[in-house]
Amino acid sequence: MRFFPATADSTALERAAAYPADGPITALTAERIREELGANQFRPEWVWLAEDENGQVLARALWWGRADSKRPIALDCLQVRSTVADPVAIATRLLDAGHAAFGARPLYNLSLPADWSSRPELSEAVAWRREAGLRAGLNREIQRLRYEWTPAAGLPEAGDRLTFREGSDEEFLEAFVRVSADSLDQATRDELRTKSARHLAEEDMKFYLDCPGERSWWRLAELPDGTLAGLAVPSATPYHRNVGYLGVVPEQRGKGLIDEILAEITRFHATERAERITATTDTTNIPMAAAFDRANYEVTEIRMVLEAQAPV
Repeated sequence: MRFFPATADSTALERAAAYPADGPITALTAERIREELGANQFRPEWVWLAEDENGQVLARALWWGRADSKRPIALDCLQVRSTVADPVAIATRLLDAGHAAFGARPLYNLSLPADWSSRPELSEAVAWRREAGLRAGLNREIQRLRYEWTPAAGLPEAGDRLTFREGSDEEFLEAFVRVSADSLDQATRDELRTKSARHLAEEDMKFYLDCPGERSWWRLAELPDGTLAGLAVPSATPYHRNVGYLGVVPEQRGKGLIDEILAEITRFHATERAERITATTDTTNIPMAAAFDRANYEVTEIRMVLEAQAPV
């Protein structure tokens, strides 16, 4: 068995793109792969193949990153031919080879329909991918709900308890720090086990500054007397407008203010003629999920995230 990147020979990239998109989990088409390569979000060195001794491609793994990323950010596609008797073994070796070349274990995003767990063919396809990820060091699982708003859902009503204003970088840094306290977001909770709230806030700000959205979109949410209540950071992906980051400071939680902040972001994107607004939240973040439901966002998929557990 041979495991190698698409830089290994002149035809490897075409063989990877032409690999049959079989199996119940939606795979990337050749056209989509070429688009991502053209945008520098896939790179030949991030596309890995497994071949048998006869030169037949048995598996492929495609990692994704932003156009300026030095390393891949996430595994976007993992497939093993349905004729392979032990898909876990091949997938694990393929992931190990890629991880060794990258010097890192990027997370694995697996997009699934909301009813995947009740469909045997999908459950089986998830099971071997989950096990391969675990063996390759992706030993933590988070499930996130992917939401979507379209104009057909109607605009949520604007609230009357908060005002929104622009703020300085230092004000936003402080707001990021405060809303991270006692967060129900699993990634935030995990990050705070190994770094300070200010360090995490600096990283979060840098992430959203690097996203396709504009810094001028950001707003601080305040009560009528000027007390900070939370923040709204509308953002965007390369494909759609995105809710981005929002939160309420701990002392103001439980009052429904999250609805007004989400409405502010939704209405902002809608005034910019967004045809689709996407968002995600952990399945364990029940208050945030309920806010999306109240704002007429619909669950379009469940995103299973497998990642390497950070050391304590």
